[in-house]
Amino acid sequence: MTNLDRVALEIKDVGLYNLILQDVQKIAGKDKLTKEEIEHIIIDHPEILDEYKQTNVEYNLSNIHLRDIDIDALDEKCKAKAKKVNENLSVLREIEKYTLSFEQSSTLVIIFSVEFFVLFSVQYFIVLLSLKSWQWWIYSFFALSIVVAWWYANKEREKYKINNAKFEKLYVETLELIGQLEDEGCINKDDLWIMESDDHVQK
Repeated sequence: MTNLDRVALEIKDVGLYNLILQDVQKIAGKDKLTKEEIEHIIIDHPEILDEYKQTNVEYNLSNIHLRDIDIDALDEKCKAKAKKVNENLSVLREIEKYTLSFEQSSTLVIIFSVEFFVLFSVQYFIVLLSLKSWQWWIYSFFALSIVVAWWYANKEREKYKINNAKFEKLYVETLELIGQLEDEGCINKDDLWIMESDDHVQK
């Protein structure tokens, strides 16, 4: 569901992917590359596509380059499957953020940030406010916050694992449904591609 033509064009022209473009240029051994050359490199080096997808997820951009099927334009025999595809696409877009590993997620960054703030507050209360007589209570609170952060991190890690598996299963199911709709003459997948994102600022 990721259009390689669009991927190549965005790596070539959109500033968000400059680091990926540099990797592509290193592989190619030159700075000036055409869209077609970049696309060939993406095919030969799947890690480039993985890097592109990860960047998108980190910036809340979708790697699903398909628009919803226009149900009203279809025959009755096609509508049920097409409706299911649209439902699946909606769920896939919603849980796409879980395709990142938990260790690379913003959730873990937030947990560490909160813990850093708590540690800073502990030092502030003990040292600057001269609350040394309360220091064991304050340190106990900090220790408790670590336990809570550990529990929450494990809970979120499990959520990532479950939703990642759900995404993979639903992704395959949706591709199969789209293939069936194409075989039955209900849709043309090429008509569903979204070839540019409004979220990108061109160079």
